[in-house]
Amino acid sequence: MKKALALILAAFMLAFALVGCVDNGGESSAPASSTSSSNAETESKSDIAEIPVVRLAGMKGPTSIGLVGLLEEDSKDNTQNDYEFSLHGAATEIVPLLTKGELDIAAVPANLASTLYNNTNGAIKLLAVNNLGVVYIVAKNESISSVEDLRGKTIYATGKGSTPEIALRHILSGNGIDPDKDVTIEYRDEASAVLPELVKNESAIAMLPQPYVTVASAQVEGLETVIDLNAEWEKLNPDCGLVTGVIVVRKEFAEKNPEAVKAFLKEYKASVDFVLGDVPAAAQLVAKHGIFEKAAVMEKAIPKCNITYIAGEDMKAPVNKYLGVSYEQNPKSIGGKLPEDDFFYIAE
Repeated sequence: MKKALALILAAFMLAFALVGCVDNGGESSAPASSTSSSNAETESKSDIAEIPVVRLAGMKGPTSIGLVGLLEEDSKDNTQNDYEFSLHGAATEIVPLLTKGELDIAAVPANLASTLYNNTNGAIKLLAVNNLGVVYIVAKNESISSVEDLRGKTIYATGKGSTPEIALRHILSGNGIDPDKDVTIEYRDEASAVLPELVKNESAIAMLPQPYVTVASAQVEGLETVIDLNAEWEKLNPDCGLVTGVIVVRKEFAEKNPEAVKAFLKEYKASVDFVLGDVPAAAQLVAKHGIFEKAAVMEKAIPKCNITYIAGEDMKAPVNKYLGVSYEQNPKSIGGKLPEDDFFYIAE
């Protein structure tokens, strides 16, 4: 990266300057101004050398959208940290890299963060919430306007065992609908596998995340968003949005590099503010950095992806509520037990 090249060049210049400052008699032949310049140069190298390298990872999709401003600034060497970013197709690719210490910070699903904390004896900590609900119920030619209207229906869905299933079951139960008896939920491995059901079946109902809702709406005539699961979650849990994605950090890295973590949080918040403040530009960067290939789709989808930044003490209530609901449904979904309070990393 440019920062690494700058470090190498600076080291070379420093070595050259030191050689030129000594004559055959072992006394300095440089004037006082040169000595002063050399000291300033040394301080400059020290500053460069202290730039921390942060190995950062994200997944293709909403959990990484908030990072694009940071990634763009890093590519221009405008960030305090030096980021090495890797993009992954699934959370299962990130897990071993985190646990083996090959990543420092990552954007992952909320329930996975708890599982990692539990399975590593607290070696993974939560830094921030970066996504609230991104899941919606869509239908065409079907008179559905409330959760009650789902009773007796078949719902095609993705996300079994993770946030979408947890949210759907919680919302159905909260509205007096038994998710195991009063509806039929047919899961598919990928969101793209739900699309054929919507195409061939006029009365099909589906639960999809953004940006796939936007993609499906463009391909299936008459398809509409009929239920916002984040809004329904908030009806049952006032002031606690549906936590979907989070940012985690390795405990060891955070303890050794507290200032780098503070810098990351500052730069990440600025990145989120940029994404929310300039959606067209953010959509272009989402495509540029490979998070989702179609900028035009992302421009429509970003406002519905509930990109957010919640850190410090403020993240505890929504995260604890989400994990509590998850635990009630399936303890294994969060690693078998609710995490302790030290799960939350509060940057001071």
